[in-house]
Amino acid sequence: MYANRRAWPLARVSVGLEHAKKHADDCIDCKPSDRIDVFTRSIEIEGDLDDEQRQRLLEIADRCPVHRTLEHGAKVETRLATNPA
Repeated sequence: MYANRRAWPLARVSVGLEHAKKHADDCIDCKPSDRIDVFTRSIEIEGDLDDEQRQRLLEIADRCPVHRTLEHGAKVETRLATNPA
């Protein structure tokens, strides 16, 4: 969407994602068995873009709502849905 608005020659974007549980080295109050979720995202950008445009697209990717939620953490609540009468 960002590239389209600027008429940049973006052909395609592919995103790969890996997940791992790693020890929180900088966690002061953590037990040795405590682990944190680490997501590694690989973004492939295809098109005749210069380095500055590619860098800007990476910056925009870091501002998406999903990225921000994962980066800052979230609480997940689960409830049983009621059936409509």
